[in-house]
Amino acid sequence: MPPSKPETAIDRDQRIGLQRIRDFLKVRTSYDVLPLSFRLIIFDTSLLVKKSLTILVQNGIISAPLWDSKTSTFAGLLTTSDYINLIQYYWQNPDAVNRIDQFKLNSLRDIEKAIGVSQLETASIHPLKPLYEACRRMLETRARRIPLVDIDDETGRAMVVSVVTQYRILKFVAVNVHETQLLRKPLRNLNLGTYTNLETAKMETPVFDVIHQLVNFNISSVPILNSDGVVTNVFEAVDVITLIKGANYDELNLNVGEALQKRPEDFPGIYTCSMDDRLDTIFDTIRKSRVHRLVVINEESKLEGVLTLSDILEYILLEGEGDDSKMG
Repeated sequence: MPPSKPETAIDRDQRIGLQRIRDFLKVRTSYDVLPLSFRLIIFDTSLLVKKSLTILVQNGIISAPLWDSKTSTFAGLLTTSDYINLIQYYWQNPDAVNRIDQFKLNSLRDIEKAIGVSQLETASIHPLKPLYEACRRMLETRARRIPLVDIDDETGRAMVVSVVTQYRILKFVAVNVHETQLLRKPLRNLNLGTYTNLETAKMETPVFDVIHQLVNFNISSVPILNSDGVVTNVFEAVDVITLIKGANYDELNLNVGEALQKRPEDFPGIYTCSMDDRLDTIFDTIRKSRVHRLVVINEESKLEGVLTLSDILEYILLEGEGDDSKMG
């Protein structure tokens, strides 16, 4: 058996940085991530889909826990994916478009079953469980956020406390774990991100085509390229919500360029990085800005890959996990 290569200084720092992050996530709970003051909006499953959309837009949110008042139980998490699946359903069943205003949230499961996609996110976790467990649960279920569900001491019934997102967890790490500065390996040397079989579109692409891409490939964004392959923008799942607010489904007939012009003025923009960027600088970006993904480009601004928060979360939790015992 050939001798193993000696560990380089940069490998050692990367390993220690990852272990410090995991140690931190194992001693902190989901409660620790929550702000001192926050508002939680919960939808009853008997609410009309049309009304739920209006409430999301009015409150500037893109997801909400669901509650079944008949059984007094947590019923899952409503996200932009559910609205996109609904659009896909009506595209496949145009005769049903006249019933769109009558659909209630409790019918979403049937709609998603009919088009053969993953159904409403139902994963949850107790707020006093370690953050590490919440992260593992999100990775297992491919969820980008997870509701915190406690049990009321008096009634013994479930009680939704809040929802924790990948972004909030990673920002919490970026602010509190100084050893993120040890993560100095460039992306090109890491198994991190997606660089093959990337879905893309152009400004002239019909929005419906991009919605099909989001549904069929279970992705949350599609990079937009010009004729030279240069990244000019990104169409995100949340852009669909902007288009259909007020139940104006005609706007889905726009092309991507027209749709992106309807983004709100406070849209944070898109974030890019290169294969030479490192996780220490990416964590700095997460600490300072509301980032949900980074588009990986080369020196000519042409697309190389996509790096999502899910990718980063999976890397910091699982990379070299079998080697943790080597920590001194």
